[in-house]
Parts: sequence; C-alpha cells; structure tokens
Amino acid sequence: MNIQEYFARISYNESHKDADLQTLTVIFQHHIRAIPFENLSMHCGETIELDIQATYNKIVRKKRGGWCLETNHLLFWALEELGFDVCILGGNCYEPAERAYAAEMNHILLKVVIKGNSYIVDAGFGGTYQSWQPLILISGKDQHQTPGIFRFMEDNGTWYFEKVKRKHYIPEQSEPATGTPEPGNIRKMYTFTLEPRHINDFQELNTNLQVSPDNILQKKSICSLQTPEGIYALVGWTFTKMKYNYMEDTDLVQITTLTDEEVEKTLKDKFGVVLENKLV
Repeated sequence: MNIQEYFARISYNESHKDADLQTLTVIFQHHIRAIPFENLSMHCGETIELDIQATYNKIVRKKRGGWCLETNHLLFWALEELGFDVCILGGNCYEPAERAYAAEMNHILLKVVIKGNSYIVDAGFGGTYQSWQPLILISGKDQHQTPGIFRFMEDNGTWYFEKVKRKHYIPEQSEPATGTPEPGNIRKMYTFTLEPRHINDFQELNTNLQVSPDNILQKKSICSLQTPEGIYALVGWTFTKMKYNYMEDTDLVQITTLTDEEVEKTLKDKFGVVLENKLV
C-alpha cells in the first residue's frame, strides 16, 4: 500500500506536507470525485472483506468504488498516513420509510481535529446527500455547500446530522418535483456519538449487510459519483444526472432508463468502473 498510488487513483498531485484544512478539503474532494459510492460487489457474487489491504486493492488497484465501510476506511488510512489527527466514528442512519433512526450502528464516518477544531469527514453517504467539504462540528450552525445546507444538532452527547433539501426540476415534468414524499424540506441523515471506534467494530455489520434480504443495498445495485457540477447515479437500470442549483434553490435532474448493454458502458464511461464478474 502506497500513498502515491492512492494519490494517482484520485488524481491528486498537489502538496501534502501540511496536515491542514486546505489539504484535507482538496484530498476529500478528489476522493469523492474519483471513487464511486457503490455496492456492485453484492450484485456480482463477490464478497466484501472489511480489511484495509482488500479495500486498497479493490479501490486503488482495481479502480472500483465501495460503500461507506470501504471508502471511508480507505480515506481514514490515507489521512493517517499523511499525519492527520483522525478517528473513526459510528453512525445510525435515518430510515425514511420507518421514520426512525436505525437501532444498530450502520454507518462509518471520520472525525479530524485541526488546530483544536473538530471536522466531520464522510466520503461514504453517496448520492445527493454527500457533502463536498469537511464540516465543522458545531451544533445548530448552517453550513452552506454546493450540494445544499448541512447542519449538526447536538443533544446530550448525541449528534444529529441533516441536510436542507432543494427542489428538483425534471424537464419532462412541467412542475418542479421535490422527489420525496416526506413533509418539510429537512432530510435527516444519521446520528452519531464521539466515541472512537475501530474498523473491527463494523465486521458484524459488514457481514449482515451482505446477507440480510431486507436491506436496501441487497434490493438495488447502486453506483453514484460526485461530479464538478453535481452527481451521476446509476440505480438498477436507471441513470440519473443531476446539476446542482441549476436555478435558485432548484437542481436539474435528467433520468434515463438503460438497457443491459448500456449499463456496462455507462459504468465504464461515467464511473470508471469495469466489473470482473457479471452484474445481476
């Protein structure tokens, strides 16, 4: 495992001698624009190992992506190599269908401390809820980024992470669609505490996510990648291209349904992913 090889994978060729906020931000942005959030292994008959060497080989050498357990673990390794004060935290994702947070820890995120300030760095949420910059850990502060407004709320040691949603404009539809039946314009994302975790704390979760039939990741193949303007997302055979803030407080959404042959081509052309096994 070699940090220069990781830099080549994310097309990063700037200075990294200072473990400061600017370096962290630029590395993070290169990471989320090069490494897709994807669960394709589950739909190709491949087992996902939660081991840094296996993750490194998959994402860096085979130029694949990964889900939160993989992409944030790789980022953790890279930041540690570069001398950042970084630790792993565990989160409980909000389940919109249940209108509740998961009872068990089911997400991994990173906390980086720079000059006494704590920042949350999470490269593994994917889609439209992926932040583009590290977020300072302050309760109640609106943090404006290109994807939208992010916010942490703290209550008795538990932190709540949410995003303000924007309207979606789909050219085929005359009315802007909000895209979700949820009331209000706040999307709850996850809760977490500041208790440091180890990657081994997620081994059981990694196994369960691959065998549990109720899990959304089992039901749908997902691949999303942040772009300079917005995101690309491939869910099943549906390819979505989104441009952020196309109009004030409105994102432009273009949706295409692909054939089996187009799926493979789209994965290669848009996400840089070439699968070894057939996607089912």
